[in-house]
Amino acid sequence: MPLVNRVKVFRAGFVALVVTAIAVFAAPTPSMAGGDQYFVACEGVWASCQTGTKVAGPVGVCLMADAYYHSTIVCIDYDGDYVYVKDNKADGQSAMARIDSDRGDVLTRYCRNTHGNGTWARCNFNWSEAGEKTVYGGHLINYATMPVDYLWSFSNN
Repeated sequence: MPLVNRVKVFRAGFVALVVTAIAVFAAPTPSMAGGDQYFVACEGVWASCQTGTKVAGPVGVCLMADAYYHSTIVCIDYDGDYVYVKDNKADGQSAMARIDSDRGDVLTRYCRNTHGNGTWARCNFNWSEAGEKTVYGGHLINYATMPVDYLWSFSNN
């Protein structure tokens, strides 16, 4: 093969390699799919992040976070592993629940309410019944900032 043709083949192969590399490294992670940058902790394999489905109201045990944390209300339905989050502030920021577990592969679960002030959202998590769970409520300011207030802990042990 003449040298000129070898250079063309090399260039074509190199361009294909570069385009493939860009496509692989630029592919969004699951939490960024559709341009949605949920929260930095959602990038970890130990976290499960959901945007809740809008519902009429909660079931279960509920507590409200301090006003500094936007008076977010979080409820847990122990029988169904459901988390309910109520947004109590009209500010364009999502109300958030965080549930930490001391056992299992997924140690932290986030439930986000994007439906606005006065609404409820429900997330369905399948967590291990064993171990202690700690519940927090707060709000998502941006991809890296989510202040939360400790609400309560529970255990089925």
